[in-house]
Parts: sequence; structure tokens; C-alpha cells
Amino acid sequence: MADTPPLATLHRTLRRQFGFSSLREGQEEVIRSVLAGRDTLAILPTGAGKSLCYQLPALHLRGTTVVVSPLIALMKDQVDKLQELGIEAAQVNSALSAREEAAALAAIDEERSEFVFTTPERLTDPEFLALLRGTTIDLFVVDEAHCLSQWGHDFRPAYLALRGALEALGRPRVLALTATATEPVIEDIVRHLELVDPAILQTGIYRPNLRLEVVPVRSEEEKLAELPRLVANGGGTGIVYAATIKHCLAAHQHLAALGFAVAPYHGRLPARERQAHQERFMAGELQAIVATNAFGLGVDKPDIRFVVHLDMPGSLESYYQEAGRAGRDGEPARCVLLYLPADRRTQLYFLRGNLRRHRDDEKAALDRERLERMVHYGQTALCRWRTLLEGFGEPAEEALPEGRCCHCDRCERPLEAPSPPRADEGAAAVDRLPPPVGEADPAALTAGDALVLPVYGRGEVAAVDGEELVVAFADGETRRFRR
Repeated sequence: MADTPPLATLHRTLRRQFGFSSLREGQEEVIRSVLAGRDTLAILPTGAGKSLCYQLPALHLRGTTVVVSPLIALMKDQVDKLQELGIEAAQVNSALSAREEAAALAAIDEERSEFVFTTPERLTDPEFLALLRGTTIDLFVVDEAHCLSQWGHDFRPAYLALRGALEALGRPRVLALTATATEPVIEDIVRHLELVDPAILQTGIYRPNLRLEVVPVRSEEEKLAELPRLVANGGGTGIVYAATIKHCLAAHQHLAALGFAVAPYHGRLPARERQAHQERFMAGELQAIVATNAFGLGVDKPDIRFVVHLDMPGSLESYYQEAGRAGRDGEPARCVLLYLPADRRTQLYFLRGNLRRHRDDEKAALDRERLERMVHYGQTALCRWRTLLEGFGEPAEEALPEGRCCHCDRCERPLEAPSPPRADEGAAAVDRLPPPVGEADPAALTAGDALVLPVYGRGEVAAVDGEELVVAFADGETRRFRR
């Protein structure tokens, strides 16, 4: 098509305009699809350079690119970076003063802006849509597209209005971007945006520079006791995520009292204070920012060296989205989960609250299933990356041909298979396996099977040797049983 420039032209723009010598895995395929005029859904892992997937092709298209983003702070960051590169970009959102908004609208009206960043809420404004309709829209970008789906981990109802906005703008080509999307989420994105014969491109979630590890703890106090060690040994700036504001404040106060350079970030802080703390974090002035999940969406800091989860998230999707903010520069980084089995109750409390608000039994069941996959990740005796890949429905064999990653705690410290009892021990040296709770058949158990045992609690079969098996439990202990 006429839109598609030669590869050499794209690479020249890449070098001269953006300062990169080459594209990352997956980027060129997405860019080619956009330039060919296809609706495209790109699922690229955090740190894979999703912004370039629309910024580079947009400079080779005639017209204005509209970018829908869920966060105003993310918009401002993108606009500032483009303007530093000499590229005209405007943002339209509720944070602008009357004068700033008037200037932005004038730039759009006069077609001086190569990019227009806005929120899904603003695209429900008929006057704003009429202004955009008077310009040539070459590309409509939906960032964080998983927000469209009720099956996604961060559903935003305002995103559902984008279908109407697209119709009002004459159905320009669409590029939807996200870091994580299961099959139901993909189906929702395609349906809600009414994508026509879309190219669905994904590179997989595996990032070998991220070391995954789980530290089992027995109490909230033990979490706080472990935290200073993890921050001190983090190798640079990092993020500590907490599930509640209460835990966020407790962790921040604990670290600050020990002399760590830390700052809190949560939804109850005044906007100006949140912004100040984020700017200190971005400038590298903090050892860690201690935050709820209100922090991080679109934060573009490539040298985050660690992400610690003080509390277990409600799903693998949320965990990967947050942990994946580490190591975007491709250098080694640590992703640590402090695993307390009781955290499952906290997440169930959140799920019950969502059910009371929405009364969607199907979604409630799916959310419970997601939570159980997260619990399984925390308890597994197998390779963490393999567990994560399988949790996302990706074939682990492609990313991990040896069956393990060699850079997670389980691969580096594998649980040993049971050794046969000594002659003087006899069979009585090994406890008999108590009847598992539920329908698990002791005779059929194999490595990797989950089970719940009376007294011992939830565990997973780590190894099997004839009639003996090793079970790894949530508290970090392993025990040997005979069937």
C-alpha cells in the first residue's frame, strides 16, 4: 500500500528521530501491520516499547494520531517526551487550565499536532468529537486496552464508550495495546472496538532478565522484618507494592524509621504530593516508592531494579503487570513476592465487595479462579516462570525448552527428590500421607499436583519416588510421606 514506506526509511526515522539503532522483538511486525492499514491488537510485555509501535508509524502517516490513555500522568509524560524530540503533541484532559486547554484545542483545530492524547471520558464530549472530526485522523490508539474487558484485571467502564467515538470519527484504523491479555480479554477487545479482521500480535510474556522469587512468611510482622533486607539488597531503585493503604503506610513508616530513602504513594494522598513523590522516584532520589496499585500504570523508568510485593495480588495478570515494571532496560532485576497464605482472605474480601457492587456470578467465578492461580504461583515447587507462562495459557516449552528458566528461586534451589530410607530406619521413618481434603486420590498423585492435607494445609507434590512423595507447603516447609 502507499502508506507503507521502505524498511530503510523506517530505520532512518528510528535513528534520527528517536535515537534507536534497531527495533525490539515484536515492534516491527506491529508497525508494519499499522502501516498496511490493518486494525491491530498488540500484546507486548511490559518494557517491550509499546509507545514506539504507534509513534514511529504515525510519523509516516498523513494526519493526526489520537491516543487514548487511562492516566493523565502518563499522557503528560508522553507529551513531554515527544516535544523534547521536536514532535508536536497535545493533551486534552481535566488537569489542564482553561488557557492550556484552549491552546491545545486550537492546535488540534489547526492540525498542528501530530499526536493528540486524551482520556476515554473526554471522547464522550460531542464538542470535542466534532473538533476531531474536522481533522484527518490517521490512527486511533487504545493504550492499556485490557481496560475494555470485564475479564481484564483493570476494567474501566469509560473505555466502553470508545466504540461510539470510533464511529463518530469515521472508523480510522485502530491499534490496541496491552501487556497482558488472556483469550476472553482478547475477544472482548475485538468485540467492543469492532475491529475488522484484526492482526493479533503477541510476543509472549517471558522476560529472562527478571528473576522471580517467593519468600514464604508466617505473619504481617515477618513481612516487615523481611522488607529492609530486600530493599537494601535490591541493587538500585525499586517499588514495594501493598494491597491496602494501611499496609502501604506501615511499610513506608517501617522503612523510613530505619533510614531508607522512601516515599508513599496511594489514592488518599493529595494529587500534588503524589506527583512530587513520583518525580523523586523517577529522578532516582528514592531507594523505593511504597505504593498501592494506584502507582505504576505507564511509569516509564527503565532502570527499576526490583519490585517487591508485600501482599499477594488478586491475579497473575495483576502480578505480572506490576512485577514487569522492573528491568525494562533489559538488565537483571528481581521480582519478589512475600507469600502469606492468609493474604488469600484479603483478596476474597475484595472479590466479595466487587460481587456486591456488580452481581455478576460468571465474573465472580472467574475472579476466584484467577486468585487460585495466584495462590498456586506462590506455593508451587516448580519453575516460577513455567508456572507464570502456563497461567497465561502460553506453551512453556517454546520459552523454556529445558522445562525450567534457571533464574527463579525454584530453579536455583530445586527441592530434592526423597532419598530411600536407610536399612535401620524402616518404612515407619516416613509418615503416612493423611487423606487429602476434597477429591484428590493419593494413589494418582504426581509431581505438580496441588492438594490440601489436614493439619498441614495447602501444598504441592514436589517429587515422587515409588510409594513416597515430597510435598512442599505454603509455609516453605517440605515433608516426605508414604502413600
